[in-house]
Amino acid sequence: MKREARLIEALIPLIILIGLLTANVFLFDDTLAGSNQMALMLTSTVAGLLALRTGLRWADIERKVVDTIKSAMPSMLILLMIGSLAGAWMISGVVPAMIYYGLDIISPKMFLFTAVAVSSIVSVATGSSWSTVATIGVALLGIGTAIGINEAIVAGAIISGAYFGDKMSPLSDTTNLAPAMAGTDIFTHIRYMVYTTTPSLILTFIIFLAMGFSFDFSEAVVDVQNVKTAIEGTFNTSPLLFLVPGLLLTIIILKVPPLPALIAGTLLGVLFALIFQPHIIREVSGVSDDYLKAGYMASMQAMFGSVSLVTADSSVNELLSTSGMRGMLDTIWLILAAMVFGGTMEAAGFLRRITQPIIRVATKPGSLVASTVGTCVFFNATASDQYISIVVPGRMYRKAYEEQGLKPEVLSRTLEDAGTMTSVLVPWNTCGATQSRVLGVATWDYLPYCFFNLISPLMSIAFAVLNIKIRRLTSRTTKEVPVE
Repeated sequence: MKREARLIEALIPLIILIGLLTANVFLFDDTLAGSNQMALMLTSTVAGLLALRTGLRWADIERKVVDTIKSAMPSMLILLMIGSLAGAWMISGVVPAMIYYGLDIISPKMFLFTAVAVSSIVSVATGSSWSTVATIGVALLGIGTAIGINEAIVAGAIISGAYFGDKMSPLSDTTNLAPAMAGTDIFTHIRYMVYTTTPSLILTFIIFLAMGFSFDFSEAVVDVQNVKTAIEGTFNTSPLLFLVPGLLLTIIILKVPPLPALIAGTLLGVLFALIFQPHIIREVSGVSDDYLKAGYMASMQAMFGSVSLVTADSSVNELLSTSGMRGMLDTIWLILAAMVFGGTMEAAGFLRRITQPIIRVATKPGSLVASTVGTCVFFNATASDQYISIVVPGRMYRKAYEEQGLKPEVLSRTLEDAGTMTSVLVPWNTCGATQSRVLGVATWDYLPYCFFNLISPLMSIAFAVLNIKIRRLTSRTTKEVPVE
């Protein structure tokens, strides 16, 4: 007969996981290459054994694990297509062209500010932080590196902007999911998020603007003109190449689902590579006498494998290398391992058991919102998926918010401020692992510079504690009144 897990039983796998992940950071140069995956699998085994002790059947654990992996399958397929798109856009000259022209129009001191703004606009238009980072984000990283800014800082600016759109765009899946879990509609949810999102974004802009003006770009290790010369000497940098990202943006705005949209973007990249970069096609394929054969081989290589283009400037070569689908396999492995751990913990009821004491002590709006934020972060770190960090806390806290007389948009906003925003800050979370791999910057490196993501949950707590724009239900009217 199944019994409820004891708190210590629920905590043991989590404590072991934290210990193993900490050891990996100190002992391995690249924790994404396998050590973190093994840590998750080992702790999944521990969690499974403890779950069996509570009377849970193995078949139930296995079913939940499979369901959890199934829920992450769209993300994994999208991740594979992002790898292919990056390769296709590199050999087509799209990304190099973005870097080339970007170096002309973006002021170095205004670059970080511009990176946040551009990423914000693109992510609002597309509703996808992943697509934003994988396309314009990759180009912005190349520009920032070329003008001498630390890549971790540039990544933080890109992610800050990308996740603004992930949070605020009506096209975003999380923006639709959060109000559904809380019991409100999407437009009420978006309007209410403006209160905490606006000051968070303004602070982010101010910080990056101050950082930009504090840098001494005369000491940049890469000469901008040399970068442009190297790119120009390697690619045909025609403005027509911007048709590719323009068409992809149009496709996404037309609400085409992410996977077919990314496939379309990849095929467009391949087509433009065949038209504009015949010398690159021959270089990548190693075939010079048969262009049809060369085109097929180069296109396939760019989509599935590694491509490293050699320019006249060795410092630029790193900007012009991609790893295709193959480069995403470690991340896929990590996501699978994380889903096994999360599914096992959820099947055993361990995650719910850990958070039960928190709900009991959250008796005021400030403590309730703070508890929700903490729970979302907890699920991002343990279940390793931002959807779980929205769905499970949404289910857990919905009744508590109602009992305290708070409108559902208070909960939905908190779920976004914490669940959506902090997912990218966890290395083994699907979001953190993906953005780290796409940008080539370790999660721990860019984390301190994701100011928008760090400020948002704190702003949510501050508004609740200070009783600013906290909406309350009344028994006779829907009029909003302040919480006592």
